[in-house]
Amino acid sequence: MTLSLVVLPVHADEANLSGAFVPVSVPSGQRVLLSEVLLDDSPGELWARFRFVAPEISRQSDATDDATAAGGRRMDYERSAADMEHLCGSVARDYLREHALSPSMVVISFSDRPVEFGFQDAEATQFFEAYRLEKDRCIWEAF
Repeated sequence: MTLSLVVLPVHADEANLSGAFVPVSVPSGQRVLLSEVLLDDSPGELWARFRFVAPEISRQSDATDDATAAGGRRMDYERSAADMEHLCGSVARDYLREHALSPSMVVISFSDRPVEFGFQDAEATQFFEAYRLEKDRCIWEAF
């Protein structure tokens, strides 16, 4: 059973980000929008996937490109990792508690553009982190 839930929709202000999104705050200050929450038991156990659009993320460093985020810096993986951990410990944990869910894994993903779950987009930059919840804390798991 795969269940897709969109939470508290708001409309993004950019043409390429049309649809329902929920803006969330992260420590870096980069713009991050919750696009969907997927509950997935196809791995053989319940996984909760929190999918975010973070338009400023990039595979490239500051010096190689002119796209920037909060504070004029490109948001590479290293800069985004702390935001992903923060979202696990805030948005994901609160959502799971509110809905009385106990997944074996929580996956936080960032994409620089909306990408349909299960489909590839060679142009998209995507970052993923996996966590298990233990005593109300997010513990990073090598993915």
